[in-house]
Amino acid sequence: MISAIQPQHTSITLGKYRIAASPRALPCGSFTAQVSVASGQGSASTARIMSFTDQFATHDDAAKFSLAQGIVWVQRTAQKH
Repeated sequence: MISAIQPQHTSITLGKYRIAASPRALPCGSFTAQVSVASGQGSASTARIMSFTDQFATHDDAAKFSLAQGIVWVQRTAQKH
C-alpha cells in the first residue's frame, strides 16, 4: 500500500523568488515533478507553476529535479533583466 502522506514539500528562496517543489504521485507508484516559482507580495505577487513529464522512482528524486528546474528558470530570468 502506498502512503497518501508525502514528506514535506521542499522550498528555497533565491533572491526575490520562492521556489517550491511539489512532486505528484502517479498510480503506478512513481512520481512526476512540479515546481512553483513565486515572487512579490499581496496583489503584486506572481507565481508560475511548471510541470514535467519525466517520471522518478522516489518523491525525493522528483523534488530535487523540481528545485533544480526552478533554479534554472530564476537564473535565466535574472539574466534577461
